[in-house]
Amino acid sequence: MRDAFFEALAELAAEDPRVWALTGDLGIGLFDPVEEAAPGRVLNVGIAEQAMVGIAAGLAYAGNVPFAYSIAPFATSRPYDQIRVDVAMARANVKLVGVGGGVSYGYLGPTHHAIEDLALMRSLPGMTVLAPADPAEALRATRAAAEHEGPVYLRLGKNGEPKLLPDDAPFQIGRATLLRSGDDVTLASTGPMLAEALDAADRLSAAGVDASVLHFATVKPFDRDALSACAARTGTVITIEEHSIVGGLGSAAAESLAEDGVPAQLKRIGLRDEFAFAVGSREHLLREYGLTGNDIARSALAVLGAHDLEESYA
Repeated sequence: MRDAFFEALAELAAEDPRVWALTGDLGIGLFDPVEEAAPGRVLNVGIAEQAMVGIAAGLAYAGNVPFAYSIAPFATSRPYDQIRVDVAMARANVKLVGVGGGVSYGYLGPTHHAIEDLALMRSLPGMTVLAPADPAEALRATRAAAEHEGPVYLRLGKNGEPKLLPDDAPFQIGRATLLRSGDDVTLASTGPMLAEALDAADRLSAAGVDASVLHFATVKPFDRDALSACAARTGTVITIEEHSIVGGLGSAAAESLAEDGVPAQLKRIGLRDEFAFAVGSREHLLREYGLTGNDIARSALAVLGAHDLEESYA
């Protein structure tokens, strides 16, 4: 995903002289293709993320399209006041890019995890929040962010994410993608957790449960119509996110279903209002906090009351 983002950024910078790239002393070598495509339009501000956001806002005020890049918590929570005042209030055309969303930086501990970034960003008026699932979609999301007029938060995984979507999959801000259509339960996920949702759907199918898989590459604006249609058909929605269950995809789904009057059961799967103090790889942390496809399938069976299937599945 990270490599796909930089590929798209270099192409954008070559095509559009308004595109700038800023970093808080991170991923220096990765910016080389951008610097080659756009000499003088790559700024390393040092470990000063508040300044990075302020400079990006100034560039946007002057008519440019700046991409400000850092590890996800350092791109969101650390400079939050600058994002709120300089970017969101001004509706500045700044693209904030957070790499390593969720627990991707598992070995570095909770200071480097981003488990509340979606909540922070989606609460800001006028902020668009994107969370692509795989490298090809990250490339499409980067281009969509550049074309969108207004502030955007682009949440990326780290690297090594598998291909999950068709090459010709469309990307439209505000639209979810239905990858499987089933009648028993809706698995709604965002970002790279689509891999776990698809795995869970396979496991459920083996247990005789037909699952819809709905992918939200855009967390805000939220595709209420897509969720309502799936929820009305299946009656049960399980949201899956590499994020706290507070304020992210699960909260967006709850708000949407309640306001639209859809009588569906909702189960949120994510970090349960806790920091992830376990240390290890992302895969280890997903297992530790019950976020694997196996865990999701077991939760779905429990929610559906398929206790006989759950016991045989165990």
